[in-house]
Amino acid sequence: MNVKLIAILLWLPFQAMAQGFAGLGTDAEGFAQPRPDTRLQFPADHGPHPDYRIEWWYLTANLTGPDGTPYGLQWTLFRSALAPRDGQGWDTPQLWMGHAAVTTPDAHYVTERLARGGIGQAGVTAAPFAAWIDDWRMEGPDLDTLRLTASGPDFAYDVGLTAMGPLVLHGQNGYSVKSSAGQASHYYSQPFYQLSGTLTLPEGDIAVTGTAWLDREWSSQPLAQDQTGWDWFSLSFNSGDKLMGFVLRGSSDYTSATWITAEGTTTALPDGAFTAKPLSHHSVAGRMVPVEWRVRLPEKDVDVEIKALNPDAWMATSVPYWEGPVTISGSHDGVGYLEMTGYDD
Repeated sequence: MNVKLIAILLWLPFQAMAQGFAGLGTDAEGFAQPRPDTRLQFPADHGPHPDYRIEWWYLTANLTGPDGTPYGLQWTLFRSALAPRDGQGWDTPQLWMGHAAVTTPDAHYVTERLARGGIGQAGVTAAPFAAWIDDWRMEGPDLDTLRLTASGPDFAYDVGLTAMGPLVLHGQNGYSVKSSAGQASHYYSQPFYQLSGTLTLPEGDIAVTGTAWLDREWSSQPLAQDQTGWDWFSLSFNSGDKLMGFVLRGSSDYTSATWITAEGTTTALPDGAFTAKPLSHHSVAGRMVPVEWRVRLPEKDVDVEIKALNPDAWMATSVPYWEGPVTISGSHDGVGYLEMTGYDD
């Protein structure tokens, strides 16, 4: 979401802190803060924002093989700053982390990379666009046309993406509020990718096609101190319409959502308009995690059941979380992705 996996971005300085999930409710003195009067600028904002504490380039995809088997794919690059400045070589306070995963109905493959900024091992350039950590890359002439690669001990992928619709700004022109206390991020998405390429799994190469969703977000203190985690949904309906919604769990839940028409027109929905209620839980990695949900957005007549393709899609990374593809049924049909954080063992 974006509030998305901000935890991971702070894995070194904050993993032992208790305020908010992984310390994300702690003060960010000296770092830049999102402002509602900021107007996002492209392509510049496709690149990094080193004066903010946390940032990510986050892509998920729903795929289908030649025999109709569904798959999920994740590629994520996170940036975390130890201080509100950039630098050269080992003097830089910028840290980078990459996550890559492939989910099948019966297996979940995940791997992680860590890097220090300033030495060329990881980074992002805005134009032409390139994001990388080691040999994992997301790159193209711009954000509309990309090639995506990653590999792990037991999987790899090499896919191409083409955007078939516009960028989407969440909240107020990309200013996305995360709590009643006013914590916020700058947040936009490209949810209109068509994808084709190859997954390499233990059983061999698999040609896949599908759709993908890229989230871009940066902030410095995106959670309130009492917020313990979130449940984030990116849903693509067969009608062509889409829905991004999240629940931030705390002493009182805070929600936000964006309705996206097939043509790319958006409607920002305030706290309380979007609801997500767990229907059943599954034991994974010693935790009980909700893997079936009822999601409602009455303003758009949405009342759907969300079900995990693989309930065991646990990301056993430095800061663990659940992330995987889902199916949608009810008032609308389709596919999407679900991310859940803050479920303690």
